[in-house]
Amino acid sequence: MTEQALQALKDGYTFEGETVDLGIALDGEEPSKETPISIPLSMLNRHGLIAGATGTGKTVTLQVLAEQLSKAGVPVFASDIKGDLSGIGASGVESDKLRKRLDADGQDWQPHSNPTEFYTLGDSGLGTPLRATVTSFGPILLSKVLELNDTQESVLSLVFHYADQSGLALLDLSDLKAVLTFLTSDEGKADLEGIGGAPKATVGVILRKISELAAQGGDVFFGEPEFDTADLLRTDDNGAGIVSVLELQKLSQSPALFSTFLMWLLADLFQDLPEVGDPDKPSLVFFFDEAHLLFAGASRAFLQSVTQTVRLIRSKGVGIFFVTQTPKDVPEDVLAQLGSRIQHQLRAHTPNDAKALKATAQTFPKSDYDLEELLTSLGIGEAVVTVMDPDGAPTPVAPTLMRAPESKMGPMSEDQIKSAVADSPQHEKYGTAIDNESAREILATRLEGGSEAHAEKQSSAPADAQRRDGSADKIDFPEESGGSRKKSAKKDDENMFAQVVKSSAFKQFTRTAAREIARGIFGTSRRRR
Repeated sequence: MTEQALQALKDGYTFEGETVDLGIALDGEEPSKETPISIPLSMLNRHGLIAGATGTGKTVTLQVLAEQLSKAGVPVFASDIKGDLSGIGASGVESDKLRKRLDADGQDWQPHSNPTEFYTLGDSGLGTPLRATVTSFGPILLSKVLELNDTQESVLSLVFHYADQSGLALLDLSDLKAVLTFLTSDEGKADLEGIGGAPKATVGVILRKISELAAQGGDVFFGEPEFDTADLLRTDDNGAGIVSVLELQKLSQSPALFSTFLMWLLADLFQDLPEVGDPDKPSLVFFFDEAHLLFAGASRAFLQSVTQTVRLIRSKGVGIFFVTQTPKDVPEDVLAQLGSRIQHQLRAHTPNDAKALKATAQTFPKSDYDLEELLTSLGIGEAVVTVMDPDGAPTPVAPTLMRAPESKMGPMSEDQIKSAVADSPQHEKYGTAIDNESAREILATRLEGGSEAHAEKQSSAPADAQRRDGSADKIDFPEESGGSRKKSAKKDDENMFAQVVKSSAFKQFTRTAAREIARGIFGTSRRRR
C-alpha cells in the first residue's frame, strides 16, 4: 500500500469525539500500527453488519465491540447461540499466541471483565429466565412461530381482539388454548359469530400448532413475570454499560422461537423508548447473532415489520448489528439500513459461494482493491471494514487486523455462570414464575356455571330429552382429518377469510386506535406491566 493510500485511511478514520476501536489497517500482510480503524460512538445507532464464514472470528469481533461499548457506558444485548460469548464476563488470560499478536499490532492490552447478566428463555437453560405474556407477544409474531398461513393469522388476530374486549388475559399458551376451545364450544358459539365466525377446522389447526410448540418446549417462555426491556438499559455503579447475554444453546433446534423473541424485544423497546434523535452515544446496542434464522421462511408482512423497526428504532437511540455469514442472508431493504460493515473471510468452494462472494463485494463502496480476491485471502481475525462517518458518508474500505478482546475468549464454566446468576438481583426479580388469574381460570369458572345451570334444566326435563341432549355440555376440540375434510377445510378457510375481511367486527378491529397504538410495529396488544 502506498503512503498516499495509508494517509487516506488515516484521514478517513480520524473522528472527533469518542470512538470504538476495531483494530489497525493492514498494509498487505503487515499491520500498520499508525493507522487505527474505528467507529464513531455517535454513529453506532446507524446499525451494522458483521459477516464471514464459520470460524473466521465473527463472535470475537462482536465481543470486542461489546466490551468497548460497555466501557463507554453503553449497555449491550447479545444472543449467544453457541455458548462462546459468555467469556465476556471474565477477564482474559494471556498466552504465547496472544502475546505474539499483541506485539505485532501494538495493542495496549489489559485483562478485563465486564458487568454481565446471563438470561435464558423460560427455564430452558443457564441464566435468569425471560418470559413474555401471549398478549404482549401478539398475533403476528406468534403466527410466525406457529407457521400459520394468512387465513389462520387473521383468525388468531380476531381471537386476540376478542380476548382484549372480553377482559381475558392471555398470559401463557394454556390461556390461548382455553379461549380457542371456548369459542368453538356450545357456550361460545354466539361470541365466535360475533367476531366474524371461523371454521372449526381452522381453529383446530391453530390448537394443534400450539400443542406442537408446547411439546417442543416453546411454552416455557410464555407467562409472568414478564420481562421489562428497560432492564436492558442499565449501567453498573461505575457507569459501565451492562452486557446482557441471552444463552440459547439449548434452544438451537427452535430457531423460529428465539429469533422471533428477539424481534419482540426490539418491538417492545420501540414502544417504550422516547425519541432522542441523534445522541452522542446510543442507549443500547443490540447484536443479532445468526441473523439468517430470523429471515428464513418469514412472511412479507413480517419482513416489512423488521425493515420498519430497523429504520425507525435508530431515532430511539438503539443500534442493531446483524451477525451472519454473508450479506445475502439479510433482505435488501434491511441491508440498506446498515451503515457499518465488518466482513471477515468468505470462501468460494461452490458456485453458490462464488455468487455470494460477488454479491458481497458489490455491497462495499468503490475502492482500488480487488475485493473478491481480498475477501477470500483474509486470515482469522482479519476483516474488511467500512463505517459511516459523522457526516453520513461511508469511510474508505480498510483491510483490518481486528483487536483482541480483553475479556476471556471462549465460554465461562457452568459453575461460574450459575454463581453470577444466583448473585444477580435480576434473578430475584424474574426467577420464579407467577400464575395470576387469567383467561383459563375465568373461562373455567364460566363453563362450570353454565354446566350447573344446564344440569338443573336437564333434571327437570323428560328422560328422553336428557338422552337426546346429553352431549350439550361437552366441549368439542375440533380436529381436521384427511380426504374430503381437508378439501372442505381449505374451502372453509377461503370463504371464512372473505367473510372476516367484510365483517363489521374486523373493521372495528382495524379502526380501534388504542389497539393500533399498542400494536406498534408488529400489531401486538401490549399488556402493560
